[in-house]
Amino acid sequence: MAHVGFIGLGNMGSPMATNILKAGHELTVFDLSATACEALVALGAKRAQSAADAAVGADYVITMLPAGQQVESVYLGEGGLLDVLETTAVALDCSTIDADTARRVGAVAAERGLRFMDTPVSGGVAAAHAGTLAFMCGGPEHVFPQAETLLATMGRAIFHAGPAGAGQVAKGCNNMLLAVHMLGTCEALEMGARNGLDPAVLSQIMLASSGRNWSLEVYNPYPGVMPEAPASRDYTPGFMVDLMVKDLTLALDIAERSGVNNAMGRLAKTLYEQHQAAGNGKRDFSSILEPLQQ
Repeated sequence: MAHVGFIGLGNMGSPMATNILKAGHELTVFDLSATACEALVALGAKRAQSAADAAVGADYVITMLPAGQQVESVYLGEGGLLDVLETTAVALDCSTIDADTARRVGAVAAERGLRFMDTPVSGGVAAAHAGTLAFMCGGPEHVFPQAETLLATMGRAIFHAGPAGAGQVAKGCNNMLLAVHMLGTCEALEMGARNGLDPAVLSQIMLASSGRNWSLEVYNPYPGVMPEAPASRDYTPGFMVDLMVKDLTLALDIAERSGVNNAMGRLAKTLYEQHQAAGNGKRDFSSILEPLQQ
């Protein structure tokens, strides 16, 4: 069993860390929240006094942080992770951040002979608890098999997307598409409902037809159609509107830097920003149905 350091115990990080413990690994955790740390300690983890402390002697270090600024500071700052990691250790950044920061951290790690991959996730809180996340990995090909071994304790779909930063690019592409097909699904369901169709029946029709998509199949946005979906729990997240706006901002930055005319992505970002400004930032992103019903 491996010794794993885990830094960042938020809504995603805590269940991910729990699954590492369940797999039998030795776990050391760090978070600014003492409560989050103590919850993992109660399950058998050790508590570190700093991010660097969590990495000392670790076989793996996982970071799950809010933004690129924190990732750069934790890895590249004075006394950061790259100053204390063993050359045999693997550092996996599961945060969703800008690709340029991931590339910078990856480049410095490579210069020092260290093993780093950006490994953002997809699937949301439910998949984090279930251990069924998808991981999109960017970094050296020879590091991927070692990374995959640990990531398999938290996910079931693990991809090597390419060099450092490629995981973040893949995540941006995925979440831009997610926003677009969620919006389209909401519009189609509301259009059917206003014309007398039962949203549950219409969902089944579209699932058997060319309109089939993940939002319909796994995360139906219409209340009552899918009992376990956030829509049937007053849009309790799930995946918050605030996070969708963040991810669309990152995706549009990738598009702009690569010269892609991302018209649908821009429109999706505008609609989600309006929904956020109306006080819905902490609700599930599928609540974007509600403005259509007004």
